Formats: sequence, structure tokens, C-alpha cells
Amino acid sequence: MPHTAIVTGANQGIGAATARALAAQGVDVLITFLRYAPAPDASLPDRYFTSRETGADAVVEAITEAGGRAHALEIDLTDVGAPALLFDTAEELFGPVDVLVNNASGWVQDTFLANETDQFGRVQRAVTPQTFDAQFAVDARAGALLIAEFARRHLARGGNWGRIVGLTSGGPDGFPGEVSYGAAKAALDSYTLSAAAELAPHGVTANLVKPGVTDTGWVNEAVRAEFPVARPEEVASVVAFLCSAGADRVTGNIVRLR
Repeated sequence: MPHTAIVTGANQGIGAATARALAAQGVDVLITFLRYAPAPDASLPDRYFTSRETGADAVVEAITEAGGRAHALEIDLTDVGAPALLFDTAEELFGPVDVLVNNASGWVQDTFLANETDQFGRVQRAVTPQTFDAQFAVDARAGALLIAEFARRHLARGGNWGRIVGLTSGGPDGFPGEVSYGAAKAALDSYTLSAAAELAPHGVTANLVKPGVTDTGWVNEAVRAEFPVARPEEVASVVAFLCSAGADRVTGNIVRLR
């Protein structure tokens, strides 16, 4: 029986590349996305803004033209009813969900400093309830609720195989310049690693992938001059491996990419 995956935030970047990589392995994929207009920032390339306001039709088309099966659903993951709706939709279209990729982010760059821009010219904001809520609602709470829905349905049907992968950033030493983003991802780390321990007896692995700087549209020339820059497909190949049968013994890890 083919596997069924939910990949969040998959209309562009790493999420889109992951959806395509999983489909190439024969996995049926439900893609989630939410179009939005980012705050103005003259330091960022135009394609950053275009990609965030674009749907997922092109991703679905690429998968179906290659012989795979995919469906896209625009949904706000801050809605606490979103996980149940996503799993209901995936099950109706493809069958029980046994792969979950928590990729979506509510990223907003914030800081404790008074600086209006960072060293790369990107706009920074002060930490506020709004910058906190935007990121913890998606990166932490939605990630936790999606894992909980995955676990509930997996246990109810007596499942014995499953994969959970989260995309993370920052780390235990914090994320200066992107402090709420780093903190929200740290929460996702903890939820995912807890899932690895709790769900291991039920055949589920849970891991995190921490990419290096990856060109998902935001990389400007100042960033490119400072860091090696990965392509989304390079990150997606690692995520796809962790979701494969070949990774049966890999769980409870944060896989750090350069």
C-alpha cells in the first residue's frame, strides 16, 4: 500500500521540493499552503515576495505530470481545527497518513536590540506579542497539534510504520537576530524528539532537519557573499530519506546540514 504524506508550507522552497521528492518515491502527498503578502523589505529579492503570494498549483502539476499523486489545500495552520481537517482530507483522497513533514513557518525576524536592520540589511522588528504569536502559533503550536493528530490516528488504527520530520533552525544557544523564530523552533524540536521516544514502540520515527542557509527566495547578495547557499532540493533529499524505509533505524536526531 502506498504511503500518504502531509507536507506543510509546500507551495515553495523546501516544502515544495520535499513534496516533489516524496512523490518521486511513490508517496501520495497532501500539500498545505497559505498565501500572504510579507512586510516590505527592500533588501530582499523580488522573488521572495512573489513566492509567498503564489499558490501550489505548479507543485501539484509537476508531481502529477511525473506520474505521482498530490493535492493542495490552502489553510491557516493557526486555526486549531486545521490538523483534523488536513488528516480527514488526506485520508479521503489517499488513505491513512503515515508521513508528516512539519515545514511551515510563521517567520518574522525580531530582536531584543534597537537596530532597524541586521548585518545583511534585512529589516528587523522588536520582540512584541505579535511577533511571538505569529511564530509560536505556526512553528510550535501547529507542529505539536499535527503530531498529536498523527499519533492519535496512528494508534487508533494500530499502525506499525510512520515518519515525522520537522524543519528546524537556531539551536540550544539561541538565534540572535531571529529570537522568536529560534525559540519557536526549539519548541518544535522538543515536541518532535518527545514523539520519537513515545511513538517508537508503534513503529514511528521522528527526526528534525536543520538546514544551513538555503535559497528559498530570501537570500540577498550580502548573505550569499557570507555563507555557502544550499538549494531546496538538497535539503529535501535528506527529508525524503528520513521518510523512507531506508531510515527505519534513524530516530530522535537533529540532522544538521551545512
